[in-house]
Amino acid sequence: MKIRGAPAIGILGAYAVALGALKIESVARDEFLEKLQGISYTIASTRPTAKNLFRAIDRMQKVAEVGKDVDQIKDALVNEAVKIHSEEQEATRKLSELGAELIGDNFAILTHCNTGTLATAGYGTALGVIRQAKEQGKNIKVFATETRPLLQGARLTTWELKKANIPFTLITDSMAGYFISRGEIDSVIVGADRIAANGDTANKIGTYTLAVLAMENGIPFYVAAPTTTIDLSLVSGDEIPIEQRSPEEVTHIQGVRIAPEGTQAANPAFDVTPHLYITAIITENGIIKEPYVERLKGIC
Repeated sequence: MKIRGAPAIGILGAYAVALGALKIESVARDEFLEKLQGISYTIASTRPTAKNLFRAIDRMQKVAEVGKDVDQIKDALVNEAVKIHSEEQEATRKLSELGAELIGDNFAILTHCNTGTLATAGYGTALGVIRQAKEQGKNIKVFATETRPLLQGARLTTWELKKANIPFTLITDSMAGYFISRGEIDSVIVGADRIAANGDTANKIGTYTLAVLAMENGIPFYVAAPTTTIDLSLVSGDEIPIEQRSPEEVTHIQGVRIAPEGTQAANPAFDVTPHLYITAIITENGIIKEPYVERLKGIC
């Protein structure tokens, strides 16, 4: 979790492959490629949910396979990693500009987890949309959930909002329904770690709850993500692998135990929001609404 956020994980994966390749001492092409595959496999096994990681690794492998000799392959891998980084930065900038059109003046926006520069190595996804709306001169404020169990919202999103001079209120995850039901929230905007072909979306645990609350109370629920997060090979969200993390992240906070010894705890890192709860998916190639199956194919 030193690096987190789907776009940033993808970029990290690309650089990790390149750095691993530079350390391979083999001069024979076949031997080099075999060792590189082992490196890619290790990197891919670190985080199962974010599609960006696997897409980046696949790109790096394809670049390696067309190289004629080891030195050429190493140079090509470094260049491809830099290219992936640049493309993700540009994608987040574009999607933020498009998404800001959905934000009205005097809006109060609820967001979950951290989706800014720290999570994307670019402009941001959900938080990028919010930043862009602010930079367009709109008077907005943000409700940021703390995002248990690792508190990315409390630790990171608040820091980014403060740096951007955007007014915000930090709330616990369980307070969202209170503020939404009182009419104090105009829209919910979140990021994504993987989007299936039908629009079902995996995101930080707690996102599904927010989507249900938004629909029940008649406010829009938006997902902001680059197209590298979309996985057309998966028919629905039922096929998205969900990372299961250490129970200690739930039983402890910052290393301090808060639950009795022997407490069993579950810790899925993500949940899946069915597409019927999603008002629109904001990408660098357009704002997509139902029917997602046809329209997501058209932008990937």
